[in-house]
Amino acid sequence: MKNSKEKTVFVCQACGHESAKWAGKCQGCGGWNTIEEERQERASSGRAAPPHEPAKSLGEAKEQQRDRLHTGIREFDGLLGGGIVPGSFTLIGGEPGIGKSTLMLQVAACLAKSGERVLYVSAEESFDQTRMRAQRIGAEVESLVVLCTADVEAIIEEAKRLSASVTIVDSIQIIYHPGVPSSPGSVNQVRECASRLMQAAKHDGISIFIVGHVTKTGDIAGPRMLEHMVDTVLYFEGNRYHSYRVLRTQKNRFGSTEEVGIFSMGPDGLKEVGDPSRVFLQERRAENAGSVVTPSMEGTRPILVEIQALVGARCFGVPQRRGIGIDYNRLCMLLAVLETRAGVNLRDRDIFVSVAGGLIVEEPAIDLAIAIALASSASGKPVAADLIAAGEVGLGGELRGCQHAERRLREAGKLGFTRAILPRSNAGPEMERFGVKLIPCDNVQEAIKKVVSS
Repeated sequence: MKNSKEKTVFVCQACGHESAKWAGKCQGCGGWNTIEEERQERASSGRAAPPHEPAKSLGEAKEQQRDRLHTGIREFDGLLGGGIVPGSFTLIGGEPGIGKSTLMLQVAACLAKSGERVLYVSAEESFDQTRMRAQRIGAEVESLVVLCTADVEAIIEEAKRLSASVTIVDSIQIIYHPGVPSSPGSVNQVRECASRLMQAAKHDGISIFIVGHVTKTGDIAGPRMLEHMVDTVLYFEGNRYHSYRVLRTQKNRFGSTEEVGIFSMGPDGLKEVGDPSRVFLQERRAENAGSVVTPSMEGTRPILVEIQALVGARCFGVPQRRGIGIDYNRLCMLLAVLETRAGVNLRDRDIFVSVAGGLIVEEPAIDLAIAIALASSASGKPVAADLIAAGEVGLGGELRGCQHAERRLREAGKLGFTRAILPRSNAGPEMERFGVKLIPCDNVQEAIKKVVSS
């Protein structure tokens, strides 16, 4: 028998849009066959309000302020703005198998070693499975408390009982609220569980981390409201078949959103990459045509990456265009510019461009490196091993300046590069102090002539 306090709604499982009747296509996100029937409790005037604290002056809050918690993992602490803020609510997303659970178990172990009370909630694995994972990655700490349950009320009750300073929930799509008549992972369950955890974080001062899976389109599963509820959103990037992972800050109420952390995945877990530029270039073969190094900015950190291009004979009727680690639309634009403005004939050739190491680089400052790599591969002439290239290419073939040119050149000089081809607007005399000779250019055709034809 249906409860009179419940109502039936149809909810899109991709975006959370609600409607009064079922439809094949969601009016919110346009997805097909994503709407499911769910039951919700009707609003009741007698429902108890969540506990709240009385208003305080900023002076009182300053006196009661607690220091951030440091995990000892420098890359992770930097992403959070210098450490974990007490009472913060953080979401970590990424593809399956990319290392979310491994990283959070390592973070829990580091905090437990430092004397913090940490509760690690494993809703997806049994206690023995979690212990085996901890043994494998060297995170088996006796003081680390592990709870294997999916009941959000039991999680919050246990965190309060232990007076845990940090609670890690793996994952938000698995846990459920017993009072919500929906299956775990549904929009209502994710929203209600996140709301209860957020209340516990703010009212009891518990720093809570939740792990979230992503959809086929790369978005974090569940309602978009989930990302608005949390204080910080960290997102794992990279290919699980490569060893390197990039953890990027997409939202941070307590610090900058321009920071990234770079890790290397091995059999014993994730390790920090202290000098990523040197790591990404260690297997480079400079004698190959189509290889160009460019200083890319990942947040506030310059990282030298290798752009590889391969221009081959057409195998089928329509030439192939493939890009790995770069924006496909940007690649198509650069091919058109090279054809029209630089006289490089690529229309009947198969073209493949890749960022070595599995990184994803989207900033326009790598345009010039891609263009030079394509011209080098097409002509069969390699680019000098001591040269880097950076700059945005416009539709007219002109070179536009890139930001943080000083940081890029400093990193290049530190790794032994002696020449840099840049837009003229970035080639000021003050840039010569890093031991890198500047080659200023006005357009992409001039840059190709100076580098590839020389």
